[in-house]
Amino acid sequence: MAAVLADKPWLKSYPDTVPAQVPVDSYRSLVALLEEAFRKYADREAAVCMDQPISYRQIDEMSAALGAWLQAQGLQRGARVAIMMPNVLQYMVAIAAILRAGFVVVNVNPLYTPRELEHQLKDSGAEAIIVLENFACTLEDVIANTPVRHVVLASLGDLLNWWRGPLVNFVVRHVRKLVPEFRLPLGPDRSVLRFNEALRQGQSMRLAPVDLGPDDLAFLQYTGGTTGLSKGAMLLHRNVVANILQSEAWFAPMLAKIGNKQMTTVCALPLYHIFALTACYMLGARLGMKNLLITNPRDIPGFISTLQRYRVHMFPAVNTLFNALANEAAFARLDFSELVISNGGGMAVQQATAEKWLKITGCPVVEGYGLSETSPVATVNRLDVHDFTGSIGLPVPNTEIAIRDDDGRDMPIGERGEICIRGPQVMAGYWNRPEETANVMYPDGFFKSGDIGVMDQAGYVRIVDRKKDMILVSGFNVYPTEIEQVVNMHPGVLECAAVGIPDAKSGEAVKLYVVKKDVTLAEEDLAQFCHAQLTAYKRPRYIEFRDELPKSNVGKILRRELRST
Repeated sequence: MAAVLADKPWLKSYPDTVPAQVPVDSYRSLVALLEEAFRKYADREAAVCMDQPISYRQIDEMSAALGAWLQAQGLQRGARVAIMMPNVLQYMVAIAAILRAGFVVVNVNPLYTPRELEHQLKDSGAEAIIVLENFACTLEDVIANTPVRHVVLASLGDLLNWWRGPLVNFVVRHVRKLVPEFRLPLGPDRSVLRFNEALRQGQSMRLAPVDLGPDDLAFLQYTGGTTGLSKGAMLLHRNVVANILQSEAWFAPMLAKIGNKQMTTVCALPLYHIFALTACYMLGARLGMKNLLITNPRDIPGFISTLQRYRVHMFPAVNTLFNALANEAAFARLDFSELVISNGGGMAVQQATAEKWLKITGCPVVEGYGLSETSPVATVNRLDVHDFTGSIGLPVPNTEIAIRDDDGRDMPIGERGEICIRGPQVMAGYWNRPEETANVMYPDGFFKSGDIGVMDQAGYVRIVDRKKDMILVSGFNVYPTEIEQVVNMHPGVLECAAVGIPDAKSGEAVKLYVVKKDVTLAEEDLAQFCHAQLTAYKRPRYIEFRDELPKSNVGKILRRELRST
């Protein structure tokens, strides 16, 4: 395969306007990219949420104030600061503030259970957290066991009060009443402050510039672990900068159709997920886009109502969201005349969904592929091809794909093997896990994806299987080991196994096989137990009791046999 890699067969399939290489070292850091955007697009709206806009100038001013306040708390360069919020305007400010202050962003799913949150805060060593008060009760349960010393508490009421928008009275009077009071275990070394108060104090302080370089750590992006515990992919400034510029180069032919008009991108995917982080926030800043922040994309009628008020140009989503919208009659009545990019990722795009979306919008769903470890984009299909191909596309500029066997040998064109990725967007490794890093990286810089694929003569890659036992639920990685460790804590369980099974709505769903220790154990008991311990997308949708589980000669449970039953 060495000769094939040297030939880079995918390049002959590139659009004429897309280069094989882009200058991924154009910015020393994400901060340089963001501050350029703040100056260049100061008067543009950077985002809108619940009809409340925020401009690039406002993000500049507020992030400088919040960053200065964080620095004043005595955090040292490289300190980890967590963000635990859905898609709200404060998220736009918080990311920029943390990076500009010289710290590292730790994105946290706000729906995490206390167990999941405690692990991530302890593993990352986060010393501060910015959390929406709706989810602070989870933090309250575990903060005493974590290194977190500074809590910035945001609220929707605070958010709207900044601009005195039309919804402010309703939110302050009604929404705040639904939020339980946050009672932080206070001590001499722990403090809590409201988001707006941190901004107010920071406005009288000076943000000390930090000389960040390409190899400084920008994000700890947590992803599932084979040991049952999630691990932080270390994304350097150069990794994310590279992926922004790679994505821009790939999308450029379609973006050119917009001309000088400001583009609006739909940010319905959560910003704590690497797809939205790069494709919406960071690429949006680079191009001066407006991000239409959707706080609750599961409210499909509300989502469609919001879309009615905007002309959108770019729509990143996962298959489940494309499908949910395309099946609503009201969605088909929207104006899609300016939509030029519908980019699908996170999970396989289904042909029926792609065809329905194209019929309604006139814009094809262009499937791509990537992982948290690749910032995330590694491959994308051409944007000018309307026919559904089922492939994950071509390697983006500056990126190589190798198909390798278990011994690391490159496979010939057309033969299956593990998809391996090399490029400037590949992570530096896993946080404090050198052994796991070594397990996924070849000495020549290729990252092992864990997915089995083939490459054809034109350089297109297709996924045909999965090497690891990971389950992909609506674009989120679910690792069976974590599910099993949780379920095995139940006193009524003797042993169990979790596998992924096909699901029309979410791509895959978790099915749990259980051998009882307590004969009175019921499905409802386990379901309630999992509800308390696992985020919604990780919870088993199906539970089946068995007298025994299939095992190897050495006693290892054989998940593959359960998947085939």
